[in-house]
Amino acid sequence: MGQRMFVSVGLPDPVREDLADFLAPREGMPWIDPAQWHLTLAFMSSVHEARTDELTERLAEAAGRVAPFALRLTGAGCFPDPTRASVLWLGVDDAAREPLTHLAASSRAAANVTGATPEGKAFVPHLTLARLRRPIEATRWLRVLDTWTSDPFVVDSVELVASYLHEAAKGRPRHEVLASLPLGSGG
Repeated sequence: MGQRMFVSVGLPDPVREDLADFLAPREGMPWIDPAQWHLTLAFMSSVHEARTDELTERLAEAAGRVAPFALRLTGAGCFPDPTRASVLWLGVDDAAREPLTHLAASSRAAANVTGATPEGKAFVPHLTLARLRRPIEATRWLRVLDTWTSDPFVVDSVELVASYLHEAAKGRPRHEVLASLPLGSGG
């Protein structure tokens, strides 16, 4: 059995802190620890240890082909739908969708080539804020979350992260950044 890993875009501290301050007084929701906030590009449930270096190299090549870009978190959403939401999230502005989608596709391709089969769900660029044990009617929460928008920030790298289940507080996964891979000139 291999290691759970994902490729993601992290948040700068000022954005993370501003969003945490916004959510702090809003009780009644199992908010994800702000230290674990990220935008997942590719998730691999099992990466063999012997393939980690090759995966890192291929991800670095893929990241190097995408120029740094600006991103703004904006717009609330949920999975699967507002009448039975099990995940609440924030989306991204239109300008960031294309480069994020490209990074997700190239990250998943790199994983496939190295034998680390990525999850096959359609890519929806988002920042997960809460995972619910039971689905809820989320319209009220979506209206609240929709009032927050981040300042724009530059995405200039992606991270390869190992995820260790149940090793953090409250049984949450512990995340360890294995590599930070800079974006390139887009060439």
